[in-house]
Amino acid sequence: NSELFTLTYGALVTQLCKDYENDEDVNKQLDKMGYNIGVRLIEDFLARSNVGRCHDFRETADVIAKIAFKMYLGITPSITNWSPAGDEFSLILENNPLVDFVELPDNHSSLIYSNLLCGVLRGALEMVQMAVDVKFVQDTLKGDSVTEIRMKFIRRIEDNLPAGEE
Repeated sequence: NSELFTLTYGALVTQLCKDYENDEDVNKQLDKMGYNIGVRLIEDFLARSNVGRCHDFRETADVIAKIAFKMYLGITPSITNWSPAGDEFSLILENNPLVDFVELPDNHSSLIYSNLLCGVLRGALEMVQMAVDVKFVQDTLKGDSVTEIRMKFIRRIEDNLPAGEE
């Protein structure tokens, strides 16, 4: 099941590389696609996991690493490098299942192959009223020893009801 997903994802990235002229455009498309997936995936996650509302960003980090990644990718990243303010942390993926069987060609050195994950995290968290910035800091495909995703809390999104509704 995971191998099929990995190979399908590889075919998607390959097609995007053919459709767009540069890696930056491919990175944007992967993020956009991931965001749309995250917006829809959060409902499935909340229904299947029975997780209640998180009270702070540390609790959110635990849910993402220990439940969400395990549920959808079969891995449990470690949570490290908390900022002193507690509004930023890193997810360290010892093994990224999306990059099994993958080697980046030399002409795609700025491609962020797994950028879909950043979009998924951003989209899902936005649906639960959390604006976050998510980006890759390290990537095993680029020679780093681990894959590191950096997440920064930006703000809580307030529910805006249409005028006249309460």
